[in-house]
Amino acid sequence: MSDRDVAIEEQITSAPAQPGQGWTTRVGRFVRPRRRWCLGTKLVVTASVAWLLFVAAHLLASGRTSLWAPIELIPPLLFLVVPALLMIVAPMARPVRWRIMSLLVVTGVLGAGQSGINYATLWYTPPPAPPGAITVAAWNTEFWDQDWRTAAGERYSPGFYDYLRGLNADVYLLSEYLYIDIKAGDLMAQGWGEADLALRIDKLPELRRAFPGYQVAVAGHQITLSRFPIVGRRALDMRRWLPADQKVIPEKVRDWPESYAVETLRTDIDVNGKIVSFYDWHAGQPPLDWRLYDAQAREDNLSRKLRREASYRAVGTDIAANRNTVVLAGDLNTSPAMGIRRLLPERLVDQTRALSSLYPTTFRAGSDDWWRIDWMYTTPDVTVHDYELPGSEGLSDHRAQRVVMSVS
Repeated sequence: MSDRDVAIEEQITSAPAQPGQGWTTRVGRFVRPRRRWCLGTKLVVTASVAWLLFVAAHLLASGRTSLWAPIELIPPLLFLVVPALLMIVAPMARPVRWRIMSLLVVTGVLGAGQSGINYATLWYTPPPAPPGAITVAAWNTEFWDQDWRTAAGERYSPGFYDYLRGLNADVYLLSEYLYIDIKAGDLMAQGWGEADLALRIDKLPELRRAFPGYQVAVAGHQITLSRFPIVGRRALDMRRWLPADQKVIPEKVRDWPESYAVETLRTDIDVNGKIVSFYDWHAGQPPLDWRLYDAQAREDNLSRKLRREASYRAVGTDIAANRNTVVLAGDLNTSPAMGIRRLLPERLVDQTRALSSLYPTTFRAGSDDWWRIDWMYTTPDVTVHDYELPGSEGLSDHRAQRVVMSVS
């Protein structure tokens, strides 16, 4: 070894040690690109991070503030479609593609429960129906048999009762047992479900002819038909949970206060010797106005939110005090992406898994079904053997729910 080699070795071994790298330096190297990002990378990263932030905000705000409510109206399937589409283009972001793909996986997992996908149908098969099983049908009739879209609402649907009989149910949980005042103007602009547009009807003679032997219970817009004996009925008044300014019955329905104050009819029915409480529920529409810059729009949205919460709390409080077997079904005006479902009692079981559809939908908007807003919940002692969503044959914008079940 030469003197020059020794000198070099001494310089290397005697070089001062590098100071320890702090966590900020390590994080900076992870975040900062090592080379300049192209436009495609920037777009993919921006879209992926933005969607993650949107999903996180939705999980925090949904069902808690009326300001977020209009955003909840998006098709729930987007919670999986958007990250899936971004995953396809993620390889464009070559410098950070694995980080972005990992982020999208996390985003997809966070949004999976909001998507409306019925994952359980991939592995769950309902047990066969035993002797004594009953059939329950729940349906939003869309203003009973009124054909309000044609002939100024003066024509009525001749096949309405034939459709109901075709469901062949032992118990029918039906909503919108009313007509709508088509002379009030633009129904869609006014919110055609509002109480001041409701017209009371009496179709009991027709029902008794169409369903001989069935017993009937009515409250507000809800009507229950039962082949079994009805031993009790209760209209759930939700005004207890409304603010003072919303407790007042509108002038136009003073002679029919239930049409404003009641959205749920509880009917206790003796089913083969066991008392089962059937909750026929039609929750009010969610906040719909996107014009959050307008004070009146924000006030209307808040009013709708408070009414919906009051309706949920009326149902939840009654079920909490009810020791009977419970079947709850109807138009909740609530998609899988809406956080207000957290107000449902914990003892209820969502029976969606018994549906054969991977993406069940019940509400027609435009030319196709994109949303599910009709639901069936029961207590754990109810077993569902068959659950289907038959079409409404043009009679309503909602599919019916038809369920074969037994009570243990």
